[in-house]
Amino acid sequence: MVKHGAFCHNCPIIPNSVQNFMMGNLFIVAAPSGAGKTSLVNALIAQHAEIKLSVSHTTRPPREGEIDGKDYHFVDQQTFSGMRDAGQFLESATVFDNSYGTSSETVETLLSEGFDVILEIDWQGAQQVRNNFQQAIGIFILPPSKATLEQRLRNRGQDNEDVISRRMRDAENEISHYVEFDYIIVNDDFEQALTSLSSIIVAQRHSLAIQKNIQADLIAELLAQS
Repeated sequence: MVKHGAFCHNCPIIPNSVQNFMMGNLFIVAAPSGAGKTSLVNALIAQHAEIKLSVSHTTRPPREGEIDGKDYHFVDQQTFSGMRDAGQFLESATVFDNSYGTSSETVETLLSEGFDVILEIDWQGAQQVRNNFQQAIGIFILPPSKATLEQRLRNRGQDNEDVISRRMRDAENEISHYVEFDYIIVNDDFEQALTSLSSIIVAQRHSLAIQKNIQADLIAELLAQS
């Protein structure tokens, strides 16, 4: 999401002592526009009830078919600025003159309830989240080629030529930050990419950091002296 700076001075830092007792994982999924990130995430969530997408706040107007509270929380600039100044966002950004932000409280609540949470944000937003939530897991989606990326942008039918050219230029900068992420998925074949994404989520679900909290009672019972 972020286009104006990599560090959010008003964003709350979630202490490691709190992160260590979370029952779910926080995933950052980033990609250049047109790589298929949103389609992959939507398909993943449809398959896994234990995974939730963090619904961002935004000042941009709703597009046709978008639902407030499902696609975004649509707010005016005054409301958004007030939330940002109060430190209510885990990360916040300005993209194409519109503001976006991820609610820290929403993310913390979902993680504490045992859900895995996905943030769809860009590389700079990922840097903000990592500064504030060090245990976040980054996944970067790559297109199979520049030509494919451009064709997907055109097939969406949402942007004019100037915007498509701008998105292609931005894509080069976005992709250059792939090394800052933990996993890379090439979205050439959609079903294969979806399987890879699901596999990462499931594997992390069984990590020691998560299972030691989920299975605390069982482990205590198994280790109890007879």
